[in-house]
Amino acid sequence: QARLTESGGGSVQTGGSLKVSCATSGFNFRSYAMAWFRQAPGKEREFVGAISWSGGGTRYADPVKGRFSISRDNAKNTVYLEMNSLKPEDAGVYYCAADRRLNQIPSAYQADYDYWGQGTQVTVSP
Repeated sequence: QARLTESGGGSVQTGGSLKVSCATSGFNFRSYAMAWFRQAPGKEREFVGAISWSGGGTRYADPVKGRFSISRDNAKNTVYLEMNSLKPEDAGVYYCAADRRLNQIPSAYQADYDYWGQGTQVTVSP
């Protein structure tokens, strides 16, 4: 069975940086697009960024574009999200997800993702 486990969340000050990880097992990581979503209290879960199965394509939501960077390490079956210049509105639970389709452009749509992790909490103080 597929397992996705996020880690690295924590509390940072506005303007700080944080790198979260998603370690996976139970599926062919190298053939899956990977994405990060987040959910703030009282808000809907929203797309953050994604990387294609090949690693050759990435996309980001406008609020994080230029500040966040997604990467993958196929040898470790792990996807990362590095967050810089953090703002209070970046706070929330960050989830990773896997999409089995072999598209060049990764999806920003939640329904396209087959497997999900449990999330890791990110807090940003003013």
